[in-house]
Amino acid sequence: MTPRIGMDKQIIVAAAVEIADAEGLESVTLARVAEKLGVRSPSLYNHINGLQELRMQLTLLALNRLQAAMADAAQGHAGEEGLRRVSRAYVSFARMQPGLYEAVLRSPDPAEQQVGEAASAIVKLVQEQMSCFGLEGDASLHAVRGFRSMLHGFAELERAGGFGLPLDLNKTLELMIEAFGRGLPVYKEALNG
Repeated sequence: MTPRIGMDKQIIVAAAVEIADAEGLESVTLARVAEKLGVRSPSLYNHINGLQELRMQLTLLALNRLQAAMADAAQGHAGEEGLRRVSRAYVSFARMQPGLYEAVLRSPDPAEQQVGEAASAIVKLVQEQMSCFGLEGDASLHAVRGFRSMLHGFAELERAGGFGLPLDLNKTLELMIEAFGRGLPVYKEALNG
């Protein structure tokens, strides 16, 4: 089958991102993407090797965009301010691209080297922030896990409408980030003492 003129992998992935952000990641199917692009599903196979590759491309794009947003936010800032900026960037990404954010949560398949490298870049960026608090090695990785769990929990609860009280969510986020930052010495003490 001849590839459709003007159709390429980037166009297919962009359509998948629009669907994911509007309807959720699970709504991204080859049939749905083909419908959005006004083509038949088999036409997509000229550019991608099926749904698994499309999902991998979404994950890679999501990780790269999240890492870029966090890196931009951290530029020139370290310590508590760096942690605040990186945290805000994480939650902002989840708010602005909710479907694409879902793709970030996918554990990389060891065969997907690019995805693993993109995920590692995010971990490294957060570890750099943790090093400002004297955390290295296992202590740093435990802190990164705590950081991700905290921000993901907040982002998911917000997305699901789980915060029903009439309080400013951004204030809650700022207080949570500050409390986390103040608690970072606990990681160091617990693992070194």
